[in-house]
Amino acid sequence: MAKADILIGTSGFSYKEWLGGFYPQKLPATRMLEYYSERMPTVEINYTFRAMPKTTMLEGWASRTPASFRFALKAPQRITHFARLRDAKETTDTFVERASVMGERLGPALFQLPPDFKLDLALLRDFLAILKGRIRAAFEFRNRSWFDDSVMTALADNGAALCIAETEKLASPLERTAPYVYVRLRKETYDDAGLDEWVKNLDRLASGADEVFVYFKHETSAPDLAARLRAKLQRSA
Repeated sequence: MAKADILIGTSGFSYKEWLGGFYPQKLPATRMLEYYSERMPTVEINYTFRAMPKTTMLEGWASRTPASFRFALKAPQRITHFARLRDAKETTDTFVERASVMGERLGPALFQLPPDFKLDLALLRDFLAILKGRIRAAFEFRNRSWFDDSVMTALADNGAALCIAETEKLASPLERTAPYVYVRLRKETYDDAGLDEWVKNLDRLASGADEVFVYFKHETSAPDLAARLRAKLQRSA
């Protein structure tokens, strides 16, 4: 069975803490995206969580990156945290329409739910009906109640991905519910043994998938961890 391309990047790219490490010491902030996209295949954007993105900004980002580069956009908090998926059609439609201007450079959209948001299957199905598959969506559930077979079925029925997230406190099931896979590695650090374990996990998840997106937390070590995991995957291929 064919295996998906595994795209590994970081959550965000505009960090002054990376100057003198991943970025040259004197690199202007206005050049960070170009520099990053020449060395990484994908990035997860958190800015879109705080504010509804403008189409001009998204078009500008897309135009400054290679054709093969992919942006994963975090869905606005007004959908996931303020409305909590309820009565959010207008806002969601706006987000989907604006995100679509990125064309082929648009990866999945991450819908991250609050930790106190417990399982509501009917609400999830209603929200998935609003999306109608217009955008590749990944759902990060941060309450264990969602790790239920009924949720996996709802996601699979609508071609949406379970965001496979790993933190110090919580780990999502290693299940693929869509043609694509979305992984967030959020531990403070990963040693060689931890990365080797993810090589095995990603190898399994990629089997039969179209694309796999992996993002490390935006700590100082994130670019290095992304490069190390990519190298390990290449050696294991």
